[in-house]
Amino acid sequence: MIAVSDPLKEGSVEAVGALHELGFEVVMLTGDNRITAAAIAREVGIDRVRAEVLPDQKAEEVRRLQDEGRKVAFVGDGINDAPALAQADVGIAIGTGTDVAIETADVILMSGDLRGIVNAAGLSKRTLKTIWINFFWAYAYNIALIPVAAGVLYPLWGVLLNPMLAAAAMSISSLFVVTNSLRLKGFRPPLQSTPERAEPLAQSLAKQAA
Repeated sequence: MIAVSDPLKEGSVEAVGALHELGFEVVMLTGDNRITAAAIAREVGIDRVRAEVLPDQKAEEVRRLQDEGRKVAFVGDGINDAPALAQADVGIAIGTGTDVAIETADVILMSGDLRGIVNAAGLSKRTLKTIWINFFWAYAYNIALIPVAAGVLYPLWGVLLNPMLAAAAMSISSLFVVTNSLRLKGFRPPLQSTPERAEPLAQSLAKQAA
């Protein structure tokens, strides 16, 4: 008897385990037969499997998960993954895959290492947290000081805000937002799969958050 099988991608088990720790449910959609798919799922630790799925059915499966009220991130690298990548809330393409998948996706991993998914999720959470902090301080600052600049305290205590001080305060607020955003430069990927890509990407997102 001769048996042939594809090896698992390096880091697959580690990536799935890390996604579970982040609170994600991992589902595998594949055109392979059910026995093969189930064996791979057990080995990697995947939660749910949809096997013998045709290319057009992948997008339907994504839509079905969305109908259940789930936010879906779909990872693919082939031509037949393009509809599902477009249907998902976030489409993630493997950079070593086909051009069609890359053009359709929202996020492109520069390497074929699946641990990049975990790093992208970690950077996304860190970036969103930074944006919300910036919004909070910017709005809180303006809500607190605009009435003072308008003279709301003058009838009570005779306090007026000098225009020069107001301009200086606004500059300090902007510096805080920029400095807080630049903290993203210190981001370190949870899984060290592509460390050479992490720093430039963090710098780019720090500028956008500012």
